[in-house]
Amino acid sequence: MSNTHLNRLAVIGLGYVGLPTAAVFASRRVEVIGVDVNERTVDTINSGNVHIDEPELDMLVRAAVGAGMLRATTLPEPADAFLIAVPTPFKAEHQPDLDHVRAAAQSIAPVLAPGNIVILESTSPVGTTEQLAVWLSAARPDLRFPGHGEGDAVDVHIAYCPERVLPGHVIRELVENDRIIGGLTPACSRRAEEVYRTCVAGTMHITDARTAEMSKLAENAYRDVNVAFANELSMICDRLGIPVWDLIALANHHPRVKILQPSCGVGGHCVAVDPWFIVDAAPDDARLIRTAREVNDAKPRWVHEQIRRAVAACVADGRKEPSVVVALLGLAFKPNVADLRESPALQVAHALSAQATARLLAVEPNVTELPAGLGRVERADLEPALEQADIVAVLVGHQEFRDLPRQLLQGKRVIDVTGVLAASGRP
Repeated sequence: MSNTHLNRLAVIGLGYVGLPTAAVFASRRVEVIGVDVNERTVDTINSGNVHIDEPELDMLVRAAVGAGMLRATTLPEPADAFLIAVPTPFKAEHQPDLDHVRAAAQSIAPVLAPGNIVILESTSPVGTTEQLAVWLSAARPDLRFPGHGEGDAVDVHIAYCPERVLPGHVIRELVENDRIIGGLTPACSRRAEEVYRTCVAGTMHITDARTAEMSKLAENAYRDVNVAFANELSMICDRLGIPVWDLIALANHHPRVKILQPSCGVGGHCVAVDPWFIVDAAPDDARLIRTAREVNDAKPRWVHEQIRRAVAACVADGRKEPSVVVALLGLAFKPNVADLRESPALQVAHALSAQATARLLAVEPNVTELPAGLGRVERADLEPALEQADIVAVLVGHQEFRDLPRQLLQGKRVIDVTGVLAASGRP
């Protein structure tokens, strides 16, 4: 993996993808300029520290900064390649919000030079890479961009390469995973491949920009649809009095059936967001994808209702409502990570706090403090929370919850929406 064609890389956006990417390139002896609008983030990185929780990242950043291979700033500087990894959320009515991508394009335009390549990594609606070329061409009419110059010759190449990493394994997967590279021209794809060959050991799959954009959306929509089936099945089984975990285990004995495990819902920065980009682009055709999103978005409300009913049952048994104690096990968006972005468990905690009908103890072993805005929710360690609880709600299947001592659950109302207790033979 040579860096012959890449001596200096600018990474725009130093979040959950941008900072690990910057650190990995810097570890390959590429000089990396990390750019972020948040001055606190810039100062943190320049001191050799990190602002996000990801295994091995702190060590890589400290070493890269110490070796002079990684430096953070709020303003882009000239480089050989520019990699954009900024957020792409959605607005009201689930419409894509490309303001961050446009701002990134406008920020790098003044320092672009002939021979550069701009690579968009942010998960984006189909056509965003083409729009990126439009924005850059408008800002730098003196340069030729793909589709916006005379003939086939260009000064600055543009490509799309979506990240495909799993929180908790980002550093390893940035190196080992295959990459999909979609250039606006074949030459753009080849140039982007040269950049990633610096640090990627996986296979490079070359295509056009639109197909690359859609591949990332399709991957996450596929996962969302499969999770929605499991979540819908869990709600149906609850209504019919059928143990969903037993049902799924039995159905999965079929050689061509593999039903996923139900959950509290779907969270994170990808699966809970990306399918809406497909729905927005083809609203009349994306019927299954839209329904899956609606099913998964509704699951936290269903879980909240289960807990509310359990509180009411405790009151019916003679407890005064404010004295009922609910232990909420897990707040992260998925098991064994500290990431709370778009977390359905966090939605449940917010809803319960707003009702103020019970004392709420949150057990989240992967964070040191609760996020702001949770109101009456108290942070607690696992065993003290279980000892006090009248109701135990397992919202996230963290490893710490898989072997709960049976005696700590005796006499309590248990709501397990993850199946970790069922898998351990617990109630």
